[in-house]
Amino acid sequence: MEKRVRKAVLPVAGLGTRVLPGAKTTPKNLLNVVDRPILSYVVEEARAAGIEHLIFIVGRGQGAIEDYFDANPEIEGALEAKGKLDILAEVRRDLPEPGEMSFVRQMAPLGLGHAVWCARYIIGDEPFAVMLPDMLMAAEPPALAQAVAAYEQTGGNIIVVEPVPEGEAHKYGIVALDGRDGRLNRMTGMVEKPPAGTEPSNLFISGRYILQPEIFEILETQERGAGDEIQLTDGMAALMKRQDFHALEYEGTTYDCGDKLGLLRANVAFALRRPELADAARKMIQELL
Repeated sequence: MEKRVRKAVLPVAGLGTRVLPGAKTTPKNLLNVVDRPILSYVVEEARAAGIEHLIFIVGRGQGAIEDYFDANPEIEGALEAKGKLDILAEVRRDLPEPGEMSFVRQMAPLGLGHAVWCARYIIGDEPFAVMLPDMLMAAEPPALAQAVAAYEQTGGNIIVVEPVPEGEAHKYGIVALDGRDGRLNRMTGMVEKPPAGTEPSNLFISGRYILQPEIFEILETQERGAGDEIQLTDGMAALMKRQDFHALEYEGTTYDCGDKLGLLRANVAFALRRPELADAARKMIQELL
């Protein structure tokens, strides 16, 4: 019987180059979508999928991420004294259970594959999820919960995918499939940022994975690839020679919050999803137009 997916790796060490100068002093994953940091939504998604332990791969100068997931007695005390209990509940909603979160320092920006490898001692010999926090996914059930359900059906490794915008396949990791029947299909390969016209499908890897722990031994000795970085895609391609991979075309919408317009789009979309804000937000948008 396959082991249950209990742990998730969240690589948050990136510089947020595409959202500078906003990410100059605030880690990009703490930028707000409406009234909550991007990471708040991703942690909520992880918990909804049954994740028990969240492992953040952080970089230098990102202590604010650890601080966000810690108690703040001054703020909490002031809110309690003023009777603002609804706001107090919102402030406390993301606080972890004791031992639920770990923070691992990535000493150098060597790529996504290296960031995942940094979690090897905490993951051990279990299957685990990888969640790219700047890819915010609006879905019901949540995207990672869909991936866990697919994993429980097939075992092996699961890659969440979705159709790539036309003409943009060269920007993403693209999967190759052994036929296409429904939303869950066996993979035969993947390629990182293929030259235009060479992509094996129109499905790109959109930021949620379930991987087996054998990926770590591959990443440990893997040479640098695209961008002179240790690419997770290359490691997965090597693991695919030994284990099954399935691509899950999930049901939902992805917002790339590492991009200025993507972050703006997420703010608008999530405001419109909030019952107490939707009407006012829609009116404001119409006025601006």
